Amino acid sequence: MEMKKRIHLELRNRTPSDVKELVLDNCCSNDGKLEGLTDEFEELVFLSTMRVGFFFFFFFWFGYMNNLLRLELSYNKISGGLEVLVEKCPNLTHLNLGGNRIKDLSTIEPLKELGTLRSLELYTCEVTNLSEYRDNVFKLLPQLIYLDGYDKDDKETSDSDTKLYAEGWEYGDEDEDDEEDYDDDDDDDDAPSGEEEEDEGDDDEEENEEGALSGEVRLELFLKYFNI
Repeated sequence: MEMKKRIHLELRNRTPSDVKELVLDNCCSNDGKLEGLTDEFEELVFLSTMRVGFFFFFFFWFGYMNNLLRLELSYNKISGGLEVLVEKCPNLTHLNLGGNRIKDLSTIEPLKELGTLRSLELYTCEVTNLSEYRDNVFKLLPQLIYLDGYDKDDKETSDSDTKLYAEGWEYGDEDEDDEEDYDDDDDDDDAPSGEEEEDEGDDDEEENEEGALSGEVRLELFLKYFNI
């Protein structure tokens, strides 16, 4: 699917400034250009563009995204240009560059300027074959907590809330809403006939409030976990 069309579908009658999460994986890009993702998406917190054929110069088409925290760029053709990314996304906490054409430490050196960066993924990049790769990356980027999913002591990350967010909290919210609807239906069956309408109205209000808050709570946990 073309990237512009995918972005249009992802909007779902929302304005770009209302979107906090955008998944554009496997979309067709035009010569590695980031089409359709304008500066209007200023509130984006999570962006995934895996397997879209981006080269290093695609960062020049990037808008300024000061609120972007997590960026998934795995399995593209990126071999440099990270200094531009640092300039346009200065508050990143998670960056996934796995499966790209990164061969040496000098390529990721610009990431030193990302003081908020806590997790970096470089799996299957050639740079991972260098001697003392992990030690040298942690020295180069002292702000990092996790490299390829493990900390300096080789302990695996356990940030389950972050993983849920990466998978897309909207799907999780829908499941929760379905469960709530099922429970509410059972309660309504047991309620006296004279109170059914009033109970249904109260339940609908509670569902709407819980559904609206669930995404915010996950985002709050995500920010709290990384001390943002």
